[in-house]
Amino acid sequence: MKESLKDTRPGGSIDYVAFETTDRFVNLQRRRRRFVVPLAVFFLVWYFAFVLVAAYLPDVMAIKVAGSVNLGLVLGLGQFVTTFAITIWYVAFSNRVLDPLGAELRAELEQQAAA
Repeated sequence: MKESLKDTRPGGSIDYVAFETTDRFVNLQRRRRRFVVPLAVFFLVWYFAFVLVAAYLPDVMAIKVAGSVNLGLVLGLGQFVTTFAITIWYVAFSNRVLDPLGAELRAELEQQAAA
């Protein structure tokens, strides 16, 4: 049996375990997961593909793109670009979607604690 966590502040009594099952909290978690999981899978596939190609197909990585710049260098720099792009995209998504939902939930919890 799951034991409920209670807020021990004077006058406050919040059942956090029950709150985690509310539709609004579940919606927040689902929206976060729907954004994070596909991007994490995409990035891990992209990263390991880069590592495998670098390890097992060095001739492919040595293909000249422009001057002394080869495909390996371009793909390596692409790792950094995608890392920053995903981070920027997540921060924008969080600011626009997740943070307002979280603020509403926090306000609801604070209201329950004050009651």
